[in-house]
Amino acid sequence: MDELLMKYIKGDVTPEEQEKVIHWLDESPEHMHQFRSLRKLYDISIWNCNEDVHEVNNKSSIFIKPVFLEFLKVAVVILVTFLGTRFFFGFNEEHAGMQTVVVPAGQRAELYLADGTKVWLNSRSTLKFPDRFDDDARNVELDGEGYFEVAHNEKAPFTVHTSKYNVKVLGTEFNVKAYSDRNYFSTSLLKGSVEISNTNNSKSVLLKPQEQALANDGRLVVKEIKDKNYFRWKEGLLCLDDESISELIAKLELYYDVDIIVKKQSLMKYRYSGKFRIREGVEHVLKVLQLKHSFTYTKNEELNQIIIN
Repeated sequence: MDELLMKYIKGDVTPEEQEKVIHWLDESPEHMHQFRSLRKLYDISIWNCNEDVHEVNNKSSIFIKPVFLEFLKVAVVILVTFLGTRFFFGFNEEHAGMQTVVVPAGQRAELYLADGTKVWLNSRSTLKFPDRFDDDARNVELDGEGYFEVAHNEKAPFTVHTSKYNVKVLGTEFNVKAYSDRNYFSTSLLKGSVEISNTNNSKSVLLKPQEQALANDGRLVVKEIKDKNYFRWKEGLLCLDDESISELIAKLELYYDVDIIVKKQSLMKYRYSGKFRIREGVEHVLKVLQLKHSFTYTKNEELNQIIIN
């Protein structure tokens, strides 16, 4: 089994072998412990080689730099267990020429695409992209939140496809937030220009730098970007600027994939400004809030809930 596990860690398994490993890991805690031991040995060997990025295959120049385990240089596929739910971080080949990066709750990722475009992915985000772009178009699919620094190429526009809207650029710096399981879409432009259109291309909006577009009742509303600190999620920071407790809780639920039930309604009248490191977890945020407001909380692991009293 060790040989198959090492193939899995290196990302060299077939879909059938991947499923076999997953079932084996689910069978017992001892199997998971064995996997983690091999994983650690492999990480150390990579770390000693001082490699920060890894080429996925010889057809492209796609690289990924993991940032959720800052002390490790990780391989192509990592199995992560978070709050009892199984996630995959890394590259999973869907079909010839396509790759998928899946980021678990509470984590983030940084990667380079074949054209030199740099992408940061936020918690619970999925990015699908080809291992080699066409000469006249560069298309990726995003479910979640991503920050893009697009390599300029006038002959090949770069388009981010989401469940509601498409964001098209030539070369720019922008943030897209579009989780398919939540009724929310926004695009914020930091540099350059972007065109946002609905999926059938019947309507479009052009953004200028320092503008953001938000979906509201089926249409896009353009506003000025007020808080640039928000985009520091790329650095692993959750930044709040005079936000209500309900807004904070919505972000915690999104980032950590947990349901938070507030029974102490008096808390909802407060607003909060501050910064948290996402990696410190949801309970760290709650403990900091307890220093300012009186409340208790309990965890229900089975239902994946936190109840605030």
